[in-house]
Amino acid sequence: MNYDLTAEQLMIRNMMRDFADGEVAPEADERDRNKEFPLEIMKKLGKLGMMGLPFEEEYGGAGADTISFAIAVEELSRVCASTGITYSAHISLGGAPLSLFGTKEQKKEFLVPICEGKSLGAFGLTEPGAGSDAGGTMTKGIRLDSGWSITGSKCFITNASYAKFVALTAKTETTGSSKEITAFIVPTDAPGFEVISNYHKMGLHSSNTTELVLDHVEIAEGAVLGKIGEGFKQFLVTLDGGRIGIGAMAVGIAQGAYELALKYAKERMQFGRSLSKFQVIQHKLADMAMEIELARTYVYKAAWLKDQNRKYTTEASICKLYASEMAMRVCSQAVQIHGGWGYMHDYKVERMFRDCKLAEIGEGTSEIQRNIISREIGC
Repeated sequence: MNYDLTAEQLMIRNMMRDFADGEVAPEADERDRNKEFPLEIMKKLGKLGMMGLPFEEEYGGAGADTISFAIAVEELSRVCASTGITYSAHISLGGAPLSLFGTKEQKKEFLVPICEGKSLGAFGLTEPGAGSDAGGTMTKGIRLDSGWSITGSKCFITNASYAKFVALTAKTETTGSSKEITAFIVPTDAPGFEVISNYHKMGLHSSNTTELVLDHVEIAEGAVLGKIGEGFKQFLVTLDGGRIGIGAMAVGIAQGAYELALKYAKERMQFGRSLSKFQVIQHKLADMAMEIELARTYVYKAAWLKDQNRKYTTEASICKLYASEMAMRVCSQAVQIHGGWGYMHDYKVERMFRDCKLAEIGEGTSEIQRNIISREIGC
């Protein structure tokens, strides 16, 4: 078993680390305070060829593996989780269903602009009454002579304000079943489609989180993504991959908080010596380093299984669950090591503490992950 990163993975890590430190970190606090979306950063990532990192070269992607994607998300999230989740959702939720289930024509029309960075990727599953129970979708797709009419609403959708189209689910009931769900590709500028961005969030202030309102939005027959009636199944597959992204984001946030806590502990003098010389602080930092490494290793395992085209549902849930809860523990300890200063907006660990909570909720709550794991192990 070889735990070494490949030459390509190392190159991506080094490039993304330099990019994160040089382009993302300097104004991360200001973007958080002003709730400013990192649009220019996304454009720069497009110029680097990173916006289609794991997708087919035929459609403008880089053809890289899922471990490389996880590395990229981790490095961005280490300095700015808002940028990390924007990038992760763009690829794992916005681009992935097009790559997995789209026709060649759909990929040319919709995946290519995502890979080129001309549109951000977005994914519409969650609804006001259908969160963990995603099968409770109430958005409806009614068949017309010329295509479909979509009516309903979605909530907590990442990137939609900067997406030219959204892949979303709707009940279609073409067979008479009230549980039949189909996926569609819907242009955000279509008549009757409104994207609303007015959420006041605890963290991830510079990411874009929106509500989608669709009022008899008419789309062509060719807008069906995948097969009619298989939309829910398709998005379960999509979410497995997305959980690797959330796990990587959580590892990145934790790594950033740990590095700041270690630096502060070495510099902060109390009782005539640095905090890092007190065993209680040493043990906190040792636990933080240990948990981060364990989470990172499991994120990479889930990513590797995905790249081998092997079943990875359990591993995706484990990596997402463990990494997200680990990040909360690490960020809490990072704030504690900073003492009163850690509670202040002026210190980055405060932002990281707020940001990492989403990892326990988005793309399947911790409770849902435990449900999945218990089901997969045969309970």
